[in-house]
Amino acid sequence: MQHNALKLTKLLCETMTSDQRKSYEETTDHASKLLFEAARLGNYNFLTVLVGFFPDLIFRKDEKRKSIFHIAVLHRHAGIFTHIHNLGLRKDLIMLYRVNYSDQENPIVYNMLHLAAKLPSLDRLNIVSGAALQMQRELLWFKEVENLTPPSEREMRDSKDELTPQELFTKEHEELRKAGETWMKKTAEAGMIVATIITTVVFTTASSLPGGTDGGDGSPKNKDKTMFHVFAVADSVAMCSSIVSTMMFLSILTSRYAEKDFLVRLPLKLAAAVTTLLVSMMALMVSFSAIYFLVYCQSKLKWVPILASALSFLPAALFVLLQYHLLPDVFRSAFGSRYIFRPNKSTFWESFNKIFNENVSN
Repeated sequence: MQHNALKLTKLLCETMTSDQRKSYEETTDHASKLLFEAARLGNYNFLTVLVGFFPDLIFRKDEKRKSIFHIAVLHRHAGIFTHIHNLGLRKDLIMLYRVNYSDQENPIVYNMLHLAAKLPSLDRLNIVSGAALQMQRELLWFKEVENLTPPSEREMRDSKDELTPQELFTKEHEELRKAGETWMKKTAEAGMIVATIITTVVFTTASSLPGGTDGGDGSPKNKDKTMFHVFAVADSVAMCSSIVSTMMFLSILTSRYAEKDFLVRLPLKLAAAVTTLLVSMMALMVSFSAIYFLVYCQSKLKWVPILASALSFLPAALFVLLQYHLLPDVFRSAFGSRYIFRPNKSTFWESFNKIFNENVSN
């Protein structure tokens, strides 16, 4: 499907360039409309092919004076925006563009950082799960554009409410910040309940050693068996990790929930809390399995501990399945967010040649 779409794009561009009835300006005007629509939708390959045929379009502005990079910021398409790093000094010129944001008679004049401060559409917010992680993604966008914005432009006030980009960001994202706080607290409360239950179960299990103790010195009867050592280690790991998880969830509950907390601190705490919770659950299951093997070590029913062990891992597997969409987003936000805006090593024209060779020319 993608192969056919790219071939159609190539044919369309070749038709426009070979049409003798239209001047070059008319052709590029038509191509620019397609370019801006591709930037709005985030259609990277289509946009790259257009730029490959019409290189001048990369600096073209639409009727509201937005370049493709302004559109990429407004609609949160990182794959397109990161190409701005390949423009050299011309990047600074694009960052100085002033754009008309609304269709009113007196349009609001913004710079690119103002566009990064605006709340995007719901479908762009929902590319990550949870309001807190969405807030982090918005902060990442704002910080990335801010780093590229000349210092003089960072304090520019818009033509309507006289707001700086930072003030506009706070105003636009206040409801999302509150939703993120509520989501984070509910997640922490649920996780802390599970971690506390695991701590209680593990402590109870450790207090009543499997197989009992010798009447003389009180040492465990099964202390020389391998499964007893497995039980002891797993029980210790489950105890420590569940306590750490409880402490991390408690730390989340008592956080200030300022804007900057959503950038690094809260996602890291949540990732650490979820990780230690998963470790404690797995260690608890291993501990239970070791107990079953100790109890049935002399029995002919060898299938009983195997079946019991398999069933004991179902809760952990169910937890992962139920949180299938959330867990990757949590770890990606905590540890992979720095790579979202990694500068693209290939220019648009190099990407065009790559796409052309891999898809279109075949």
